[in-house]
Amino acid sequence: MNLQISNKTFISFFILFLLSAHNYIFAQETAENRFMDNVRLGGSLGVNFGDGYFSGYLAPKAIYDFNLFASAGIGTAGTYTNASNYSAYSLNLGLIGLFRPLQGLEFSTELEENYVSRELELEGGNITDSYWYPALFLGIGYTTGNVTAGIRYDVLYDEEKSIYGNAMMPFVSIFF
Repeated sequence: MNLQISNKTFISFFILFLLSAHNYIFAQETAENRFMDNVRLGGSLGVNFGDGYFSGYLAPKAIYDFNLFASAGIGTAGTYTNASNYSAYSLNLGLIGLFRPLQGLEFSTELEENYVSRELELEGGNITDSYWYPALFLGIGYTTGNVTAGIRYDVLYDEEKSIYGNAMMPFVSIFF
């Protein structure tokens, strides 16, 4: 059996293949672009201070907007704390949920798993400690444009383990 394909048939199949591949490639790009159109990158800055105490954090984040009211994402953060006889740093990974029921009002939930390394200076000697602990922040903020300013509260706050001086922390988040 001798199978012969004419040049005209071959060119027709080749053009059909190119058109199919073109549609497949651009369909994928369109789906990816639709996803990326709903992703915002940014992060938060936070400070907590008192009498001889300072704690600050820097937290880059990526958020996916499901619609005008709800978003979810991931984040990481680094925290540094210093007091007269105490110093510590913390690194964490977290899951973020945002809810905006009214224009300008944003509720947030952030579940974090923190790694802490700290040193406490005592008269009898120094205590060095490293461990993991969870934090669950519930927050409320005011949003205008790309900026949200508010306050968050750690409902799992443990004075013995937390790197923060207290459970409340003001924040400013910026997303683009």
